[in-house]
Amino acid sequence: MTDRQFFDWQTGGGANDVLKMIGILESRAAPWCMIGGLAVNHWAREPMVTQDVDIVLAFEKVDEAVAAFQVAGFAVKTFPDSVNLTGSSRVSIQISTDKVYREFPSRSLPADIHGILMRVAALDDTLKGKLLAYADPGRRASKRQKDLADIARLMEAHPEIAPQVPAVLRERIGL
Repeated sequence: MTDRQFFDWQTGGGANDVLKMIGILESRAAPWCMIGGLAVNHWAREPMVTQDVDIVLAFEKVDEAVAAFQVAGFAVKTFPDSVNLTGSSRVSIQISTDKVYREFPSRSLPADIHGILMRVAALDDTLKGKLLAYADPGRRASKRQKDLADIARLMEAHPEIAPQVPAVLRERIGL
């Protein structure tokens, strides 16, 4: 079974929704990148399955992209700091509109994640996003624990980023 077949199996055909999303963004020349768990999967040694696809794109392109997603059949829900999309699979696509991610696409790079070529946030940006997510007091405890595990995975694969992680978290992780 290929990485892409495994991802499809775990997400009920999620690769098709992700490929459709990538096609829409690329056809509009919208600077974008993966953040969150999929970005961690690129930078960590061993990927973990996630049904969440977190992206950020150039803020001036969000409305245009959302309209294109709707035309392509994605259901759209808008929230204060994100736009959430659902297609025909169990994948949940979240476009972050939080200003902290504004520069991430300009530092992104191409990557093969689960057998799909996409753009991924730089290592330092991926870590920054996970640190911010972990620090968010409004996040569910289970999500914060996953964020902490993701930070640990990044540190294990890239020990040079340890100084960017607060000492209290390094101690909690045990690295």
